[in-house]
Amino acid sequence: MHFKTWRKPLDADKVKPPKGEVHIISNRCKGCGYCIEFCPKDVLEESSEINERGVRPPRVIDEDRCALCGFCTAVCPDFAIFTSEKNAKEAKK
Repeated sequence: MHFKTWRKPLDADKVKPPKGEVHIISNRCKGCGYCIEFCPKDVLEESSEINERGVRPPRVIDEDRCALCGFCTAVCPDFAIFTSEKNAKEAKK
């Protein structure tokens, strides 16, 4: 699910959106899938690996699409995922 804006922001050429870095604590995940379901940029998918709880935690598909919205962090009942802003050097790439 991707959200589209109805118009381009007036300062879009001057302001670069922040880039996120996704951190997953694999063994804390219980495999509910909320982070995958509610990510508006489809950054996550179910992993093929199995953690110590016997479930498949999420994995990052394309971290460059992360917009630091924080939905994954907010909906995770086990605090197994969080995001942080990439530093300025990495974000310019």
